[in-house]
Amino acid sequence: MKIIKTSLEGALIVEPKVFGDARGFFMENFNENRDFSGRKLHVAQINTSQSSKGVLRGLHFQAPHAQGKLVWVLAGEVFDVAVDLRSKSSTYGQWDGVLLSATNQRQFWIPEGFAHGFQVTSAHAIFCYACTESFKADCDRALNYADPQLNIEWPDPSGAVLSEKDKCAPTWMQLQDLLTDENITSWC
Repeated sequence: MKIIKTSLEGALIVEPKVFGDARGFFMENFNENRDFSGRKLHVAQINTSQSSKGVLRGLHFQAPHAQGKLVWVLAGEVFDVAVDLRSKSSTYGQWDGVLLSATNQRQFWIPEGFAHGFQVTSAHAIFCYACTESFKADCDRALNYADPQLNIEWPDPSGAVLSEKDKCAPTWMQLQDLLTDENITSWC
């Protein structure tokens, strides 16, 4: 397994060992003994989504009860993005993105305190998330994917297919009151 640091403090690209032969391949998606920058992950929930080309899911986060996410693609390809919401981080307010696909088998580790989203770049994609905290609907939050202050370079922003939640998500500036509230940022 190869671990690659990203431009965001704590976010990592994981390249698992893939064992292939004429029959296909085998790879380990998760192991509780794997080291993620000095910590072991507790997986509380695993989710799968299927989406068509252009679908953009995000940018989502949970506060309080933040979720760390190990994400990967089972079929197709996505451009995956993380935005650092941790006010005490050296990369606060910055984003990074990685292409994840069934072909490259990369995984993206996104620690607690980040917003996360992806846009499907293939005809369809099946996407998996291993989360460190269970989903709590009353803590579910979103950040506007098209916020000019974040300036995320999505593959096809004009062709983005969005949920109603993502269409009306607040901008970075609108979230600042929420993100600085002591009850919310206790997870950072």
